[in-house]
Amino acid sequence: MNKWWKTIAFIVGAAILTRWIPFSSFFRNVDTLVHEFGHAIVTLLLSGKVQYIHLFADHSGVTYSSVAHSWRFIPISLAGYTISALFTVLLFYLYSRGKQQAGLITLSVLALVNVLFFVRNSFGVMWCIGFIVLSAAIYFVPWRWLRDFYYLLVAFICLVESVLGPLFLIVASIQQPTQAGDASNLSAATFIPAVFWSLLFTAVAIACARVAMGLFFNANRRPPAGTRPAFGWSKHARRT
Repeated sequence: MNKWWKTIAFIVGAAILTRWIPFSSFFRNVDTLVHEFGHAIVTLLLSGKVQYIHLFADHSGVTYSSVAHSWRFIPISLAGYTISALFTVLLFYLYSRGKQQAGLITLSVLALVNVLFFVRNSFGVMWCIGFIVLSAAIYFVPWRWLRDFYYLLVAFICLVESVLGPLFLIVASIQQPTQAGDASNLSAATFIPAVFWSLLFTAVAIACARVAMGLFFNANRRPPAGTRPAFGWSKHARRT
């Protein structure tokens, strides 16, 4: 249980710190993009049709889609927050393997796919293009410290947003159960209260955050590349 509290404390600290960094608000839409893309990709997997995605300046978003059978809205509604949380694990896994550049490529391709096929409002299109250009520029800079800083900034903002989103959803589910986004959709489809789904999303997000934090701290405990491990170092230690 102590590790769970440490995870929560770290998320709170990361939320405070990332808000202080100039222009960090720009990157909060990365989590929104992943969330909406999660809805879109599951819709396509279930033979549905994605009409369009809209991203907004207040870091909210919406995916308009249609499917043949109403039960399919359940996995589609579950996908947004779940895939958003899992994506943070992917970002920190790539960091733990020293593959920040692969992570930048993944982020850029994600934005490119969305702007080509799904995002259709003017703000969303301009944001995606700006993010692609900025990430591409960072990819080619000769300073590794700048790439690492940029990558971790995006990763930590995604981590924070993936947890704060469901937490805000709990409040919305209690105050306005019919206006709680994905939780309301799931409640309408299953007759289970919206607050239950909000709590489920929060539990998944915190669990993924704990895994992501484990990957981050394990990566920072590795010896520098090119050095020999000290006596007694596990034979299973990753090589850089």
